[in-house]
Amino acid sequence: MIAIADLNDFATRYTAAWCSRNAANVASFFSQTGSLQINDGPPAKGREAITAAAQEFMTAFPDLVVTLDRLEVNGDRANYHWTLTGTNRAAAGTGRKVQISGYEEWRFAQDGLVAESHGHFNQADYNRQISGQND
Repeated sequence: MIAIADLNDFATRYTAAWCSRNAANVASFFSQTGSLQINDGPPAKGREAITAAAQEFMTAFPDLVVTLDRLEVNGDRANYHWTLTGTNRAAAGTGRKVQISGYEEWRFAQDGLVAESHGHFNQADYNRQISGQND
């Protein structure tokens, strides 16, 4: 497992990568064969697929801001808790502002990068905010 001080630095830099609007920056935190799974969707495997997954969020929310809420160490895994805010301005976007919180459960590879990330957020709340239901 990565040391706590190193984990804090890693998470801070990972957060900055999400805010950089450069999806390849996000993918660089993953091992070459790493994977990113968002909720129950299919995992994006490898840096190219992770870049594409991150780009989807960056395209949907060009003003995307991700903040680091907290880190938790759970055995050989770390939970990275985050909040995403942005306005859905993709080509078919709704123009609605979104604020969702969630977490990624990370397992690290021998190279010190993420081998597996399982991301979780409330999809129903996200969908409600995107659609503007209950405004």
